[in-house]
Amino acid sequence: MKTTTPFEQVVAEHGATILRVCRAVLGPGADADDAWSETFLAALKAWPEQNRIANVEAWLVTIAHRKAIDITRARARHAVPVAEVPDEVTTRGVPGAHDQDLWDAVARLPDKQRHAVAYHHVAGLPHAQIAEILGGTAESARRAAADGIKNLRRSLDAERVHEEGASR
Repeated sequence: MKTTTPFEQVVAEHGATILRVCRAVLGPGADADDAWSETFLAALKAWPEQNRIANVEAWLVTIAHRKAIDITRARARHAVPVAEVPDEVTTRGVPGAHDQDLWDAVARLPDKQRHAVAYHHVAGLPHAQIAEILGGTAESARRAAADGIKNLRRSLDAERVHEEGASR
């Protein structure tokens, strides 16, 4: 009989990685925190059947990816009343959160590039695992990540040139 890992241990071991994935896909803020919570709620519901899962981290990243997509879709459908002022989100404790230009540039990437960059460079997943999550081959995941980094560099360099020109 195979013994199962306590769910609390799984959260402790993989929680930080899943939060980085959620923040990379959704940006810093409440939506990423919500996706993290929803990921572990869904995982907890399925936990008794986890004996069939070979790679728990990949399984959790897949769930987080789907929860992030759900939140992204909900954002597009959600109307914000004009009189409502959004809550300010603290960025304390979020590495690099002060660099809003980078987050904005990541948000402008096409979905596949944004996800490939986030999963590889933020979560540290190999391209083969990213291919399983996004669908496709390891080569297409590598290409999407490389194209995403290239586009980020181009975008950030263009912004810096624009800012330097404006300050003269």
